Amino acid sequence: MSVSHAMRRLLHVRNLEEEQSRLALESAMGELNRLEGERMAAVARDRRGRRMVEASAQTGQLPDRLAGLEETRSATRYAESLGPRIEAKKNEVAELRQAFLLKRVEHRQAETLIQKTEAQDAVEADRRAQQSLDGWFGARMHSKGKKSEPPEAQPVPLANAACKPDAEQEHRAGKEKHE
Repeated sequence: MSVSHAMRRLLHVRNLEEEQSRLALESAMGELNRLEGERMAAVARDRRGRRMVEASAQTGQLPDRLAGLEETRSATRYAESLGPRIEAKKNEVAELRQAFLLKRVEHRQAETLIQKTEAQDAVEADRRAQQSLDGWFGARMHSKGKKSEPPEAQPVPLANAACKPDAEQEHRAGKEKHE
């Protein structure tokens, strides 16, 4: 059972979907980071406005004091307006992360299925090759007859038989001594 063209297309589609999900997640994370950076800049503007108010209190400059108060009020309102947008973006990032992980799992499943099918095909091809060799060897052995049995089929003497000669071997050895 070889891997079909449809399975390879499915793997390609899953790969594209995973890539698109990853790009959407990265984009949303970039937007979230930008919003958080803007909030931090608003907090820094608020601090600068407060310092202006403190400095104007010591110098007595009314325009600086009003500018500092307006800077603080504007920065606080902007930071507050960013809060809901940041929360919404965090939720979106979480959803996109889940979607990306789901697409990654789908891609990995298709990839694993193809690899498993390819491994089974390789095992099947090896099995067929071995059967072919076995058939060839068997046909060769039958065509030559019983005289050319494979070495494994011939009787093998025991290892101890070489150490302990049997009666026939002793008889032959005795004959040779007398001659």
